[in-house]
Amino acid sequence: MQPFELPEFYLPQPARLNPNVDRAREHTKEWARQLGMLDPAEAPWDERGFGTMDYALLTSYTHPDAAGPELDLLTDWYVWAFYFDDDFLERYKRTGDPAGARTYVDGLAAFMPTDLETELPRPTNPVQRGLADLWFRTVPAMSAGWRHRFAETTRNMLGACLWELGNITERVVPNPIDYIAVRRKVGGAPWSAALVERAVGAEIPARLAGARPVRVLRDAFADAVHLRNDIFSYQRETESEGEINNAVLVIEQFFGYEPQQAAYLVNDIITARLRQFEHAATTVLGDYGLAPTVRADAQRYVDGLRDWQAGGHEWHLRSSRYMNTGRRAPAWPPRSGPVGMGTTAARIGSLLGRPGAGLLPASKALGRPEFYMPFASRSNPRLDATRAHATAWARSVGMLDGTVWAETWFEAMDFALLAALTRPDAPGPVLELVNDWHVWAAFVDDLVLAMFEQAADPADAKAFLDRLLTFAPENPAAMPVPDNPAERGLADVWSRISPNLSADLRPRLRDQLREFADHRLWRLTNIIQNRLPDPVDYVETRRAAASFAPTMAGYALGRQVPAEILDAPPMRALADTFRDVGPLRADIFRYDKEIGRDRGINNGVLVVQRFLGCGLDEAVKVINELVTGRLSRFERIVATELPALFDELGLDQAARHRVLGYVEGLQDWMAGELQWSQVTGRYRAAPSTPQVLGRLTRLGSAAPVRIALSSPAHHSPTASVSQLPAYPPTTTPR
Repeated sequence: MQPFELPEFYLPQPARLNPNVDRAREHTKEWARQLGMLDPAEAPWDERGFGTMDYALLTSYTHPDAAGPELDLLTDWYVWAFYFDDDFLERYKRTGDPAGARTYVDGLAAFMPTDLETELPRPTNPVQRGLADLWFRTVPAMSAGWRHRFAETTRNMLGACLWELGNITERVVPNPIDYIAVRRKVGGAPWSAALVERAVGAEIPARLAGARPVRVLRDAFADAVHLRNDIFSYQRETESEGEINNAVLVIEQFFGYEPQQAAYLVNDIITARLRQFEHAATTVLGDYGLAPTVRADAQRYVDGLRDWQAGGHEWHLRSSRYMNTGRRAPAWPPRSGPVGMGTTAARIGSLLGRPGAGLLPASKALGRPEFYMPFASRSNPRLDATRAHATAWARSVGMLDGTVWAETWFEAMDFALLAALTRPDAPGPVLELVNDWHVWAAFVDDLVLAMFEQAADPADAKAFLDRLLTFAPENPAAMPVPDNPAERGLADVWSRISPNLSADLRPRLRDQLREFADHRLWRLTNIIQNRLPDPVDYVETRRAAASFAPTMAGYALGRQVPAEILDAPPMRALADTFRDVGPLRADIFRYDKEIGRDRGINNGVLVVQRFLGCGLDEAVKVINELVTGRLSRFERIVATELPALFDELGLDQAARHRVLGYVEGLQDWMAGELQWSQVTGRYRAAPSTPQVLGRLTRLGSAAPVRIALSSPAHHSPTASVSQLPAYPPTTTPR
């Protein structure tokens, strides 16, 4: 019996069948036989099973307009991909051999040279023989850029088996968002999307292939393909293969749902992703300013992806590889709202509608979970002096005139406490500079929203942010004259930190400031367009909110790590996990404030809630588990990967001490930021809504957009100020 009934799937268009299907069946069966894929002594397949899985039917549905020879080639590719998957299961998943699996997968890269003059090694098994044959039947007719992209997606697809094997070996059920993120990157759909370019004769130009509109289109396509496959393959994977990398199972175990309930939820997500696909297709074809010939290619590509979605679904209903008895599920009491075709939006809302509308009771307050924090927090003894400095500095650059911040609101936020908790051992001048960076970044956050949200014009915001970055010049003599508090603040902190940064870290910090500015523009654009991002894109983009924190941590410790060490994969992974922790955790703390005041779009809790169609408590659990997973990953990198990196680079004791000091600084930062988040007023409602009193005025087409805010004369940060109310030191986290 099937573990659940298939839900009613949302299908934007019907499938069409290629008339060359019989030809493709005959061709690919003979091809598989010649390569040894149907040899019982060597392969996991036999001829009868191969026939019932009917991969020629898959390609005939997914590529309905391909000519006969092209359909033969595409069918051979899919036969090869499915054979690899089943062969890997027998060789490595059932035997539990991760080391052998990695050697095997890594060796396949030699059969995919982007330089066609490269001599291949001698293939020794059906997978290698098939790849060698297919590669040189496919790539010579394509551009070098497409070859590189296709090679990368093929490597990623093969590498997915290593990720799945690791989860199976360790019995780790992924977090739903992490599962979708990894599946999106390493699953077969991006590989299929690349083959669509070949099938329809429409390569995506290199400048467009990596652009956000095309990436969003590809991601939505990939999610729908992968999640649909997970519904159909649930029974085979869970009952026959011992698999745990399946979206239905992930949802089932993470939330404690029954399989039927989990399948409905996964189907809701598929529906939402298909709607996002259609919206992204409109964006690519309508708003990107494509030349007529490029637009025509893009249209064929989009139509090819649509055909793949429809055809892939139809094949899943017919292939013996999957459970497909019955096409509809009986009515059952859903968690909330109706069930059935056309009712998904009533449960999770349309991705293109007003985010948050009708989703949450207005009185529903978020309960904070227990946060995992393996590191202890300490407070800098210079806290009181830093508080006095903080108010004097913010006043001196014009941030406290009531235009964006009032002094009472500034005192309640208490950025000096954040500096003291994140840099517990920093000397006074360094602690003051760390504080001023925190203050400046928060002020820019609030100024951009206050100044540009109602104007609903991201172009003005971009012009403002572009000019703002000129106050972090590579050449100090090129510093412009600042016109407003944001510019004065950056000019001041940059002039104090840049002379003390090494030559390789100074441009790194400037790049991180660009990431910071781009993230602010992305947030503003989401609000103006009422666009709720998907959670994977949100997590990756949200990371930029803490873009310069690792560099600041190293500076504050006086232990600047050379760029060549920071760029090593374990150190990059360490920085990425660190940059995820604070912003994602902050989304939990500031959820109530953002939903009420900031329109609730740029918050991970709401993003997950809408994407997964789950309740508020469940969404909080997902975000908290993401943070916990990042912290655990941080610990594993420090314990296992850094010692190996030190040996690989041959670092002496002094260099190792410098790197470990930097790591301890990141630990202090994460622990201290958690304590500050629990007491700061920043994540509570402001005492009064700030009003922007200045106006945007353009000074000509070539001139920057300037903000007509007050411009007090700069004075010394040592000016006397009232003592701010003290917050008691917080306790050490568990």
